[in-house]
Amino acid sequence: MTVATFDPSGPVVTVTDAAADYFSKNLAAEKAKGADKLIRLSTKESGCTGYAYVLDMVEQGETDDSVLEVNDEVTLSIAADAIELLRGTEIDMATEGLNHVVKFNNPNVIAECGCGESFSVS
Repeated sequence: MTVATFDPSGPVVTVTDAAADYFSKNLAAEKAKGADKLIRLSTKESGCTGYAYVLDMVEQGETDDSVLEVNDEVTLSIAADAIELLRGTEIDMATEGLNHVVKFNNPNVIAECGCGESFSVS
């Protein structure tokens, strides 16, 4: 049996280089249109197992969001009410066939629906 130690000073989420590159390209496209935006991560009640991840491009986060500066181009705003569901999550990009998909590697998930749209936590 292994024991994990909770570190409250660590980041709520981490972002892989592949995901950071993906977000950078999307934010640069918005900036070219004259809109300076950031990525906001939240959750919502959804699906057959409980929650769904929500990624939005917004001009600013909510006042109680946690902010993570991923790199010079990417700022991630994390909804306060989602922090306990997301703590320890790694955001990654995966290639599935011809598609590129944002993946959430969340250590808190105990079940996911068959289609991958929703999850539940312990």
